[in-house]
Amino acid sequence: MMEVKTRTVRSLVSKLSSVSEKSQIESICELRLMSKHDPESRSLIAESGALPILTETLFSSSEIAQENAVATLLNISISNRDLLMSTRGLLDALSHLLRLPSATPSSIQTASATLYSLLVVDQYRPIIGAKRDIVFALIDIIKNPNSPPRSIKDALKALFGISLYPLNRSTMIDLGVIPALFALIVKDGRIGIVEDATAVIAQVAGCYESGDEFKRVSGIGVLMDLLDFSTGCSFRTRENSVSALLNLIQSCDEVMTHEIKKVCSSAALDGVTDIVENGSSKAKSKASSLLTILDKGGYQDLYEIQE
Repeated sequence: MMEVKTRTVRSLVSKLSSVSEKSQIESICELRLMSKHDPESRSLIAESGALPILTETLFSSSEIAQENAVATLLNISISNRDLLMSTRGLLDALSHLLRLPSATPSSIQTASATLYSLLVVDQYRPIIGAKRDIVFALIDIIKNPNSPPRSIKDALKALFGISLYPLNRSTMIDLGVIPALFALIVKDGRIGIVEDATAVIAQVAGCYESGDEFKRVSGIGVLMDLLDFSTGCSFRTRENSVSALLNLIQSCDEVMTHEIKKVCSSAALDGVTDIVENGSSKAKSKASSLLTILDKGGYQDLYEIQE
């Protein structure tokens, strides 16, 4: 059976170099379906020499070729991240597709999802985060009012993966991620998108440069509102808000702590208390630390808590 699959893959990959565009596209479509439905085929495709050709196809003028090529790359990334990441020009090709005005929503979503799949690997986060054009493109997707919800969610997941590497956060802030995220929360309001946006906010808050940007967009007040039960936010959103506020206190100075305490309402305190009582063990710990600071303490209490 494996020999049959190997021969099939070799035949399809050989057609990728055909002079006939129709034959190329048919082959790419077959590889997409094969890599989607047959996990064993992913390694065969990855090791057959297809990756450079599929990568180059992202620059094609054919929307069908682009869609199927990037979908095949996503499927392959599930089990062959190292081979995919070592493919020359891959990140440039994904960046091109994300920024291409004529790219279909499906291609953009899949390119974002491919990046997120690669970002599962810790050592790839600084490499991808150093590509400012990719970070800018992902931020542009969440800023664009015409982006479909699925495109926004996939871009947010990729931004979250990038933000997990601390040194990427200042680049994200420099490229305007904070106003884009808060605008999304205020204007969109869909539960899943707000949850994903606040997850990214919680990460970038753990960076000294975040303080001024949070103040500029009244982000602290928005986070406090999200903690208020009356806004109807999900539990995950409230947990993310707690994490963001605590990270701001930890990464900024005492002025930020006083600013957060000044904006804090009794309704927000109730929201934090609820997480102390009902959250996950990690969330309970963060909420407890934040509650101590908001309820009676200050900047100094944070260090007493940590000790």
